[in-house]
Amino acid sequence: MSCVIIGGGPAGMVLGLLLARGGVDVTVLEKHGDFLRDFRGDTVHPTTLQLLDELGLGERFAKLPQSRLDRIVFPLGGDEEVCVGDLRRLRVRHPYIAMVPQWDLLTMLAEAAAEEPTFKLRMRTEATDLIRENGVVRGVRYRTADGETGEIRADLTVACDGRWSIARHQAELRPKELPVPIDAWWFRLSRKESDRPTALMPYAGAGRFMVVIPREQHLQLGLIGRKGSDPQLRADGLTHFRRNVAELIPWLADRVDEVESMDDVKFLEVRLNRLNRWHVDGLLCIGDAAHAMSPMGGVGINLAVQDAVAAATLLAHPLRRGRVTSKELAKVRARRLLPTIAVQAVQGIMHRAIAVPIVSGVRSGPPKAFVRLMRLFPAASVVPAYLIGVGLRPEHAPAFARR
Repeated sequence: MSCVIIGGGPAGMVLGLLLARGGVDVTVLEKHGDFLRDFRGDTVHPTTLQLLDELGLGERFAKLPQSRLDRIVFPLGGDEEVCVGDLRRLRVRHPYIAMVPQWDLLTMLAEAAAEEPTFKLRMRTEATDLIRENGVVRGVRYRTADGETGEIRADLTVACDGRWSIARHQAELRPKELPVPIDAWWFRLSRKESDRPTALMPYAGAGRFMVVIPREQHLQLGLIGRKGSDPQLRADGLTHFRRNVAELIPWLADRVDEVESMDDVKFLEVRLNRLNRWHVDGLLCIGDAAHAMSPMGGVGINLAVQDAVAAATLLAHPLRRGRVTSKELAKVRARRLLPTIAVQAVQGIMHRAIAVPIVSGVRSGPPKAFVRLMRLFPAASVVPAYLIGVGLRPEHAPAFARR
């Protein structure tokens, strides 16, 4: 009745907490010494906020530093704008997206899990190999930051180690790559009291596309550009980059000098893929290890957390029984496949219909028909809000994990 989880990100920590509350012996391996990584996904969606309430962690979460996003507003030039997603219209307990430093969220989850006697978190411990016996994964081999090596045997190994998953690679599970025409770059600027506090704002014009995300202490900005253009972006240099930001978003012109070098601009290679099969005997992949998502819509973390909840719900009892069958592992994929496919399909449409025409200079905003629809029927903005904030199959905490 043991499980080893590779990766201490949102999926790994949520799964570890839930299984430990279900009486399963759980070990989470995290190769870093802390959770401090810049520009990790910091979105906590309405469904995840409700999950935290169900787990009895709502009050702890409320104490974390955070800001809230309740609308997605597309400026159209001058004082004109259109709301393309209004989370305030959602009939949910928390009609907004909380923006929380991911390291704070993960620390909170780790502290809650540490209260369970069957949970163990091993930091600075990297999984290096799968233990396989008679075609079945029986655990992992590891190496610590100090060079110590060893083995952890388990009835189930879960890969939560992201889009470059070592466990997935060693199990010879190869994802199907979907076409992606864009990449992304992240950077930050200071926030002023006059900045709009709760609206996510995409800006477009003259072949440029940028998203402004208000955070509690700063603005997080995402630049969307053509796939493979990172070398050219860096060759153009810092002055050119600052000028592009200031021309596209004039109210940021007084602070673009805060980007002191191109090292402050972090590159994200956007990928969109998914495994056809999420498991082999003794090993399950979830989150980005099973399906890499585009940053369009910011739903990757939400999907990963929902995968974790589904996995815990379906597998806690078999793990307590002492054996998880291949059929039981396949149920996780069956339960989570439709939401995954649907989100990736929507992201593909957003790439083709919004991002590519903008970065190619064909259009300077969202499709005109879409803008007209949102102006004529503002209530329609609840549909994008629902797809982003809730999704097709929201998961709820199993009874054994509720507090």
